[in-house]
Amino acid sequence: MPPDYSTKGQIDPPMIPTLKRFLPYLWPEGAPGLRIRIVIAGLLVLCAKAAILSMPFAYKAVVDGMAGDSLNTELTVLLALVAAYGLARFGQVMFDNMRNIVFEKVGQEAARQLAINVFNHLHRLSLRFHLGRRTGEITKVIERGTKSIDIMLYFLLFNIAPTIIELLAVLIIFQVKFGFGLVAATVAMVVVYITFTRKVTDWRNALRAEMNDMDTRAIGRSVDALLNYETVKYFTAEAREGERYNRAMQDWANAAVKSENSLGLLNIGQSFITNLTMIGAMAFSVYGWKQGDLTVGDLVLVNALLMQLFRPLDLLGMVYRTIRQGLVDMDAMFRLIDTEPEIADKPGATKLNVSDGTVEFDDVHFNYDEERKILKGLSFAVPSGKTLAIVGPSGAGKSTIARLLFRFYDPQGGRILIDGQDIADVTQNSLRSAIGIVPQDSVLFNDSIGYNIAYGRDGSTQTDVETAASGAALDNFIAQLPDGYKTQVGERGLKLSGGEKQRVAIARTLLKNPPILILDEATSALDSRTEDEIQATLAKISERRTTLIIAHRLSTITHADEIIVLDKGQIAERGDHRALLAKNGLYADMWKRQAEERELA
Repeated sequence: MPPDYSTKGQIDPPMIPTLKRFLPYLWPEGAPGLRIRIVIAGLLVLCAKAAILSMPFAYKAVVDGMAGDSLNTELTVLLALVAAYGLARFGQVMFDNMRNIVFEKVGQEAARQLAINVFNHLHRLSLRFHLGRRTGEITKVIERGTKSIDIMLYFLLFNIAPTIIELLAVLIIFQVKFGFGLVAATVAMVVVYITFTRKVTDWRNALRAEMNDMDTRAIGRSVDALLNYETVKYFTAEAREGERYNRAMQDWANAAVKSENSLGLLNIGQSFITNLTMIGAMAFSVYGWKQGDLTVGDLVLVNALLMQLFRPLDLLGMVYRTIRQGLVDMDAMFRLIDTEPEIADKPGATKLNVSDGTVEFDDVHFNYDEERKILKGLSFAVPSGKTLAIVGPSGAGKSTIARLLFRFYDPQGGRILIDGQDIADVTQNSLRSAIGIVPQDSVLFNDSIGYNIAYGRDGSTQTDVETAASGAALDNFIAQLPDGYKTQVGERGLKLSGGEKQRVAIARTLLKNPPILILDEATSALDSRTEDEIQATLAKISERRTTLIIAHRLSTITHADEIIVLDKGQIAERGDHRALLAKNGLYADMWKRQAEERELA
């Protein structure tokens, strides 16, 4: 089963390990262009801070000049200082935006690379993982984690680091011009401010984690309901699904109210600390002016420097919360990346070399879990170019054989061989390239019919697609469609009937042209006439391939070279159609029952 990727209970992931995994995105290896952009962005940050720190001094000089006795003689200088002040303000905006322009590609590239890594990793995970996961929840984890990379890069480089630089610069200025007292008061304010912000933000993070968990649950409920739209309609469960979604959204809304209300308390506390400091600093300046030690401009200087320092500090709660939440989101995604694939190529695995296409199961034992044993010592062989049919009651393990042959799972015992090569010793890519399947439940991409057929072989031409469609008796149907091969099939192919979807799947496999073919109830959703047409096509292509047919309808496998009857994970009977009927056993009983059903129909 996939691990739990919700944020619930994960509000404080290990910071150092998470940041260590984050750092390669901050300084991407093998990307000198991006590293240069980061350096330039850092220089622009310094330029912006220099412009910001020069503004109070220009402002002070203007005020002191206007408070003097030689206004007329100093008018030109005062105007120059006013111009310098305006240029400094403009410079701050210009440098900040140039920084954003330079850095934007770095953030987007980091997010893109991370998204690709996660996407590729998800395709390496086992079928067991994907059967147990919720699509909506995994999608949300990827979305949040990808966004957090860009946000973390931005805040660490352009908020935390510049704020530290500005704080140090202000403290040096205060020490030089006003003495240690103002420095100590400013440091005390910053320490109290940061401590208060951290404590309250940690509390808010717990509330936000709960809100995110509720949000993830609501998304999962909505995706499940929409993916199972027809099932909801079959059982007139619209109101039931609406109530489930309403409960999930109500839980989210309650958590969101708590989270947003806590923000108001944070802002009130921060404002109290900063304004108390401002009152003290300005009172100190007024006292110094009264004593004749400071000028009116010094009051302006202190006020302006503190105001500029408070601006990034006012965002500290949001920045801290965002960074903590970014760590949570990245931790969830990194845990997703750390999920080990159940099925992996062995070190030094070679490519499968298919010469004849002989398939052999040698004493194969398999169970999905300890309490559910599926195959119990299964042994059979399918010689090159021959057709083996596998039949049996539901739950006997028929479809499991196909999954094992594709190596979606590894057996607990025994071997599966192709041309004498253990499939556990070859690469998964080469193994699956040699096998084609027409599954019972054919799921299509939300794209055109042509795209879904062409998916069978990368680089196929339109002629190849049309030939495959003709072989699957699909060409006449497509010809009647206004958009032809460009007709959209809808999500999971729901715009097509079951038979049409199955024919697309057959065409897709015909286009792949594999040496080994698996037909898993390949014609179960087709009408009798179309089934006869496709059976003739499948019989023709099977002559040149090793074919395994997993069937429920026995009339479709009478031509098989050998038929094995599974019962409770073991071979109960084997032989060709005539021989099995002559045994008058399980196969003959199944044949008789199906014949009676056909007569009643």
